[in-house]
Amino acid sequence: MTEANRSSNPTDEQLAWLKLKLTQGLGNRSIVRLIERFGSPLAALEAGRDALAQFSGLRTEAFRALVRRQFSSDPRAEWDRLMELGAAMICLGDPDYPENLKNIADPPAVLFVQGTLAVRDLVAVAVVGSRFASPMGLNTTRRLCGDWAKAGVTVVSGLAMGIDTAAHWGAIKGGGRTLAVLGCGLDVVYPRSNAGLKQAICGCGALLTELPLGSPPLAAHFPPRNRIISGLALGVVVVEAAQRSGSLITARLALEQGREVFAVPGPAGHERSVGPHRLLKQGAKLVESAEDILEEIRPLIRSSAAASAASAAAPVAGPIAAPQPPLVLAPEEEELIKSLGDQPCHIDRIRAACARPVSEIAALLTRMELRGLIRQLAGKYFEKV
Repeated sequence: MTEANRSSNPTDEQLAWLKLKLTQGLGNRSIVRLIERFGSPLAALEAGRDALAQFSGLRTEAFRALVRRQFSSDPRAEWDRLMELGAAMICLGDPDYPENLKNIADPPAVLFVQGTLAVRDLVAVAVVGSRFASPMGLNTTRRLCGDWAKAGVTVVSGLAMGIDTAAHWGAIKGGGRTLAVLGCGLDVVYPRSNAGLKQAICGCGALLTELPLGSPPLAAHFPPRNRIISGLALGVVVVEAAQRSGSLITARLALEQGREVFAVPGPAGHERSVGPHRLLKQGAKLVESAEDILEEIRPLIRSSAAASAASAAAPVAGPIAAPQPPLVLAPEEEELIKSLGDQPCHIDRIRAACARPVSEIAALLTRMELRGLIRQLAGKYFEKV
């Protein structure tokens, strides 16, 4: 994260983002739509009553709060408290906004972050499951997450009791990185028993939330939190979940976001095995060892780790190869190749860059993959060959 995100003196733009976030009754989608409509957070805040009245879908409470400049807390004081915590505010469009999260349908307009985000967090797996996990489920989760961490995969979870806690500790003890998405403010310790874990995560990853400081862990905060957990990752792994479980909500959100869904099987007939087994019947991929996921995302791990250290060695002299005929690309193939750039690119970003229908992009990607021009990676990412 840049120092600007942690500066004691926010820019006018940063303060405008924070004011929108603290506007009473203004939801995440409305913040994004307001900025799209008026061009910037500052312009949205400066829009008059008449301009706001023409903005469809704005709640009465939010309309009144925008007109009267009513905020749930003083924005400048909120910024100062964030700085005291050593936290940062990252806004949609910032260069250090998490790359995977940009691609979901409802990305958080504002993220509050304590700890550090890294480029390698692009290669992440979310792990979710029961708060009342069995000893076997906890041991399995710690083992899997430790192995993924050692391989360079960032582990994402929600800092809840049970499987979440085991996932974070597994990644930490594996010497890797882990991200925890909270259903409360950064300054709220929940659950209390994870106070030490919360501190440990800041040293090898980050705590993230879209909720302002002081926000309590209300039940209504957790379903929106789950879309961030799945959105940060290439795929979601479910370890133990009852038939009615928040973990299954996260798995559904992952599918809607174009992510892979994985499940760890449990004892037949056990209540906490119902969720994973149902996902397996519906087509989720079976996970029995860390390798079941590593074999799918290893190309992305290599790309993430080696992108900044791309071959600096001089080419070794050898026999002169016969000249190859020039590669002929159709115009739409050239357009798509340009949209990929030098890093793996998500299908949603390719579609946006090419401005073509989903069906047409899918067919074009398949054709180019068969020609050996591109390669598909996990999580609907593509790269040039």
